[in-house]
Amino acid sequence: MASAKNFKLVLLVGFVLFLFAWFVVGLTSTVVGTSASGVTQTELVEGYEKDDDYVGSETCKACHESQFNDVAQTTHGKLGELPGWKNKVVGCEACHGPGKEHVDGGGDKTKIKIFKEMSSKAVSESCLTCHAGKENHNNFRRGEHWRNNVGCTDCHSAHGSKFGDHKAGSITLIGNATNLRPNLANRAMLKSSEPQLCIGCHTETKAQFSKPFHHKVLEGTMNCSDCHNPHGGFESKQTKIAVGADASCVRCHTDKQGPFVFEHAPVKTEGCSSCHTPHGANNPKMLKRFPIRQLCMECHTNLSGSNDPSPQAPHRQNTIRYQTCNTCHTMTHGSNSSNLFFR
Repeated sequence: MASAKNFKLVLLVGFVLFLFAWFVVGLTSTVVGTSASGVTQTELVEGYEKDDDYVGSETCKACHESQFNDVAQTTHGKLGELPGWKNKVVGCEACHGPGKEHVDGGGDKTKIKIFKEMSSKAVSESCLTCHAGKENHNNFRRGEHWRNNVGCTDCHSAHGSKFGDHKAGSITLIGNATNLRPNLANRAMLKSSEPQLCIGCHTETKAQFSKPFHHKVLEGTMNCSDCHNPHGGFESKQTKIAVGADASCVRCHTDKQGPFVFEHAPVKTEGCSSCHTPHGANNPKMLKRFPIRQLCMECHTNLSGSNDPSPQAPHRQNTIRYQTCNTCHTMTHGSNSSNLFFR
């Protein structure tokens, strides 16, 4: 009996020592962090004045006054005012590293981090030192932009946007949408307005958005990031929400979400894109085929249920009233009352 109690006591002491060691290691890692690229970066500086490698942003201002003034107006420049950033390195050296050797060397560029001379992945690693940990950025290293060497500074300007909210060219068609959304042009310190920034690389989507029936992205009503996460994701085309690509669609088209008593199989198995093109089309409702019967017959090739290859009544296609399937089958996305989607 005594030996059992001693064994439990030893286990308890061992567990307490493990928790203490884990706490010490965790505390140490908050002082000195190592990025995924293996570069050790100081995040917290105890006794900022005691670390001679850091000279402060005011010293940087002596030579880089225009950059200093630009950054001062941004979120980056105001981090020192936030309680959560107390005792942390802020200002120019938070991104470019300690500046003492750079200053002592008379502006020696080899003694400071210059993002223009770094690879896109190295630049992104520097940004992720602070911007990792949020759901929006956690998957950046598994995203298409990372794999194709598109870094953070290819889209964002750490020193702030260089244009005003309503500058011509923010979106293709300047109208009330721009006035109602004054941050459309300068949100997240983007180098350009979001639609134009994305279209700069994804040129195929510009033609799709120019078709007669399209999502209102170029007009400023929507943004690309309303459906896609530019910082990576698990879904095809980096669509948002990890429960399926169609979750981005039903966020707006809520009446199509279901669940329904009678589900239309293509909606559940292939998704919205089995019938619709997401960016734009020449057909109403952005359908892939028009008239609608051509789209339906790609799956429903034998409407008569017999060996006769020609559709029979009530699906005889030489009768106008039967040539539009959704005249009768109105609930094509799913129904709670009819297994034939009549209502």
